Amino acid sequence: MRLIKGATFHTYLYSLRTRITHRGYAASRTGFNDYNQAREEFKSNVPKSYNFSIDCFDVIARKKPNSTALWLLEDAGSDRKYSYSQLSELSKKLANGLESCGLKRGDRVLAILPRIVEWWILNLACIRAGVVLCPGTTLLTQKDIALRLEKSAATAVIVHQDLIDVIEKVTSEKRGLTKICVTNETCRDGWLNLNFLMNKGSPNHKHADTLSSELMHIYFTSGTTGTPKMTPQTHASYGLGHYGTGRYWLDLTDQDVMWCNADTGWAKIAYSGTFGPWSQGSTVFVHNTKKFDPELTLKVLSDYPITTFCTAPTGYRFIVQQNLEKYKMNALSHAVSAAEPLNPEVMDIFESGTGVPIREGYGQTETGLACGTFKCIETKQGSMGKASPGFDMCIVDNDGVRQEPYAEGNLAISISPRPIALFSGYLDDEERNDRVFVGDYYLTGDRAYQDEDEYFWFVGRADDVILSAGYRIGPFEVESALQEHPAVLESAVVSSPDSLRGEVVKAFVVLNEQAMYDNEEELKMELQDHVKQTTAPYKYPRLIEFVKDLPKTVSGKTRRVELREREWKNIQS
Repeated sequence: MRLIKGATFHTYLYSLRTRITHRGYAASRTGFNDYNQAREEFKSNVPKSYNFSIDCFDVIARKKPNSTALWLLEDAGSDRKYSYSQLSELSKKLANGLESCGLKRGDRVLAILPRIVEWWILNLACIRAGVVLCPGTTLLTQKDIALRLEKSAATAVIVHQDLIDVIEKVTSEKRGLTKICVTNETCRDGWLNLNFLMNKGSPNHKHADTLSSELMHIYFTSGTTGTPKMTPQTHASYGLGHYGTGRYWLDLTDQDVMWCNADTGWAKIAYSGTFGPWSQGSTVFVHNTKKFDPELTLKVLSDYPITTFCTAPTGYRFIVQQNLEKYKMNALSHAVSAAEPLNPEVMDIFESGTGVPIREGYGQTETGLACGTFKCIETKQGSMGKASPGFDMCIVDNDGVRQEPYAEGNLAISISPRPIALFSGYLDDEERNDRVFVGDYYLTGDRAYQDEDEYFWFVGRADDVILSAGYRIGPFEVESALQEHPAVLESAVVSSPDSLRGEVVKAFVVLNEQAMYDNEEELKMELQDHVKQTTAPYKYPRLIEFVKDLPKTVSGKTRRVELREREWKNIQS
């Protein structure tokens, strides 16, 4: 494999994107226009050394210093733009500031910050210094934080001032931990002020010459089962691997404004709110709001020139409950969704109301964007799309044998050769690594099938598939059928123990605010009949329970495992 120095490598990618963008596309904004060509020509020429801040961000800052890198909208309504050159300089100053308080290359830092500019500056600064960033969501509890500090062996914690009291309780007996807060006020004893460290730092920084294989981030994956796993990503796997996310799935250029409303602790913000857009020279739009509001989201999409939008399926389900015709989203040309499958009927309503189709992508914290409905391929509604350039994704059985079209099996990614964005394995968990790396494949833990056109179709998490009277039933098909009923906002389908059938389908249903019904039992029967008419009758939910909300991970995935465990415990007790 030919090795290319980092900055030279990114300059090559950047110039290649520019050439492809303008080849026959003088009148079009779209840059990615030939899926088959991209797959055929993709080469994994990973450089020996790579550092995103130096080899990508600074390259763009020099080429287009005044281009907007970050556009931050505060909840109160004020907004501010930061150019590539500004963030480049601020991150150099902060890198010096972090090193001045003892942090060094390879040290691990737990960072829990809201959607503020300091989070993006910190990200760039840690990469420059070779400091390993461990992002955490602002929704973490005291117990969650203690677990992450212990497992990651972090030498520093960086939080917003609102979390100082929580950190003090967690770290009361922990010695040698550097504590840094983001505040405009004076820090309490024992704490350092991040803004002070940044302001006093020199704008000249000697960066760490990080290896491509060197650890850059550690994510604690939310997962739908079990405790969080430490998922490491390197300077190549995320810093370079998400070039494909921005180039192929998001289809971004340096003229685009990308808004991903994910929390900073979720890997999705790396996909669509940091590395993906910045690798293409795009503007990252951020709305610093604490709670998702569908009406406010639509207003922001109307008031600002956002060209590409990404939110979780739950967000879209709430959005389509609004009167979309009220909002004029003239700049919006691309909408994407990830985390779990999005119901086709939601996609229909959104496209009908906005004129913009929603394109799904499939990826995990572990993988990068492995599969998607790219702009330049035909969309098959309900499908996850095709494998991304650089990925050989397939369906295998439990013995690692590739399956024929339409045969359900384990959704797998070939590691021969290994995709750039794929992680190397969970930290300190060889038992789990032995389960997910089988032969020449990484097993995603999802069940799916592939059709004759190489499109993938999601069935469910391996643990979520229901076995009832000899039938295999994927929860997504039942949830999609329920979603088509006007009374349903969202649902989660799990197994319930049954003495005759082994398991039966049970649906936990959240009704929308406009749902009108006089008799709960009659509505349940109506929903059951609706599912029978919409999909194969054997899949209908024999049990239905109405709930106010569904348990979710921080990344927006429905925790069916929690509902399933509760259901089985209640029935068997």
